[in-house]
Amino acid sequence: MKPPHESPPADFSQDIDAPAGAYGDADASAPALAPLPPPPKPRPDGEVLSGAQILVRVLQREGIPYVWGYPGGAVLQIYDALFEQTDVQHVLVRHEQGAVHAADGYARATGEVGVALVTSGPGVTNAITGIATAFTDSIPLVVITGQVPTHAIGMDAFQECDAVGITRPIVKHNFLVKDVRDLAPTLKKAFYIAREGRPGPVVVDVPKDVSQKTAVFSYPDHADMRHHAPPKRVSSNQVRKAVQLLRSAERPYVYAGGGVVLGNAAPELRAVCEALGAPVTNTLLGLGATPASDPKFLGMLGMHGTYEANMAMQHCDVLLAVGARFDDRVIGNPRHFASRERKIIHIDIDASSISKRVKVDVPIVGDAREVLAELLAQWREGGPGPDLKPWWEEVNGWRARQCLNFANNDGRIKPQYVVQTLARLLKGRDHYITSDVGQHQMWAAQYFPFEEPRRWINSGGLGTMGVGLPYAMGIKLARPDSEVVCITGEGSIQMCIQELSTCLQYDTPVKIVALNNGYLGMVRQWQQLDYQSRYSHSYMDALPDFVKLAEAYGHIGIRVTQPSEVEPALKEMLALKDRTVFLDVRTDPGENVWPMVQAGKGISEMRFGTDEQNKGAQA
Repeated sequence: MKPPHESPPADFSQDIDAPAGAYGDADASAPALAPLPPPPKPRPDGEVLSGAQILVRVLQREGIPYVWGYPGGAVLQIYDALFEQTDVQHVLVRHEQGAVHAADGYARATGEVGVALVTSGPGVTNAITGIATAFTDSIPLVVITGQVPTHAIGMDAFQECDAVGITRPIVKHNFLVKDVRDLAPTLKKAFYIAREGRPGPVVVDVPKDVSQKTAVFSYPDHADMRHHAPPKRVSSNQVRKAVQLLRSAERPYVYAGGGVVLGNAAPELRAVCEALGAPVTNTLLGLGATPASDPKFLGMLGMHGTYEANMAMQHCDVLLAVGARFDDRVIGNPRHFASRERKIIHIDIDASSISKRVKVDVPIVGDAREVLAELLAQWREGGPGPDLKPWWEEVNGWRARQCLNFANNDGRIKPQYVVQTLARLLKGRDHYITSDVGQHQMWAAQYFPFEEPRRWINSGGLGTMGVGLPYAMGIKLARPDSEVVCITGEGSIQMCIQELSTCLQYDTPVKIVALNNGYLGMVRQWQQLDYQSRYSHSYMDALPDFVKLAEAYGHIGIRVTQPSEVEPALKEMLALKDRTVFLDVRTDPGENVWPMVQAGKGISEMRFGTDEQNKGAQA
């Protein structure tokens, strides 16, 4: 029997020196989460429970509705405890990587902590990619790993591996619980660390005997983790310096990243941009923080960003960076970026991110919502800002290049057209878009207009192929009434395609749009441009029949080979509300993602799809 859908319940920063003046005198509270139904009623403390029962009781106390996992010998006691209750639903995936990705997708879409459960040994090692993916994108997860009994640790026992040592570089924190009496308070710390400050994954390694032994259950109200406390003060003086810089600017620019989304600060960002009247850009993970329909929005910036977004980044005189990290895919060659003088204001909850890659002039450590609210209040005290008409004339001149135009008249299916058509059909519907990594990801980011945050779910920092389907599964459980569409490629989808079985068992009817060009597309594009078209192992020479494969998993498969079939097929897919549908769209195998900043080039040294488009490009 398929488990029913349920809506989820409601529910560290590092100990390092902050840049001088980054902290100050105003209290800052943690970001408010979106309102969700209340958690299950807590049961009283004082019972004598096994470690496994304690673990499940903690999940209930934390209001965790779903755990994605895969059983094994070291966690059988925990699975038995899950079997004895109904508050926490376990979702059986087909691979531990899929478990962590699904919990990750759930966390990205809801803002809540995602939870995964895996066994020892290969269960842990299979989960590593998912943990690293969440770590690089600052996603709050608690990953519970089974371990061999404490007396066998270090004895090369069957399915033993050092979970703490292996995961140390890719987690916010990790724990090995050696005493059942420490299990509940350790889990309390894990959930606290995962969600507070800059979020991230936490691993809790539970030996088998710890899950079997008993203790009196007691769950603390607060986690005693002072050394992991997030910044509590926002510097009004630093904000005042930022406002003064912005008021003196002739060419101000707002650069917002995934930290705005994670910090639920999109409303504050939008209010600040409206007050400043300045152009704004979002990173790949920041898309949706600014509505795509806002005339001030210049699109995504970076390696495959728009011409206007990149040119504004290079030529602005004051840059307000919020929740972004100036990574290599955004600023390109750092020496080229530094060749233009500009003043930089950088707001981030993690002090270690400030001046890490680019030296900034006004560092502000704090929660984005609190800092932006303070900045807006101080700005309004000073009245209207400077005249930005000359700056906007320059920006609109760059916009006039219409860098995302593409030819769509040669009889082949253009992937950009597929994304545009999907966006048009989903307009007005409650929807989420996931993607894997590659050309299809960039086309989705370029051509799908995201109006709200947490609606665009993909892997940014690690660039993990295979996330799209498990992300969609996790979101569909959390948001069963929303349309959840995974835009993927024929290479990425095969990395976790076995999760189609999970979709059937747990009745999560997601939609899959595979832009199938027969290549590892982004690899092929780089080989064409940088390796004289030597396509070494980027051609997919033995693809399955995806339609038959989808049907074998109990779903619906549709193949699309002509441009005229695209819209009818998408409409049919969306009309099949209660079924998972796999759309195999045979797209132009030679299509590339443009614009593009090649490796080693500066952010404004962009390459376009045709010689005509490349004429007049500015450096």
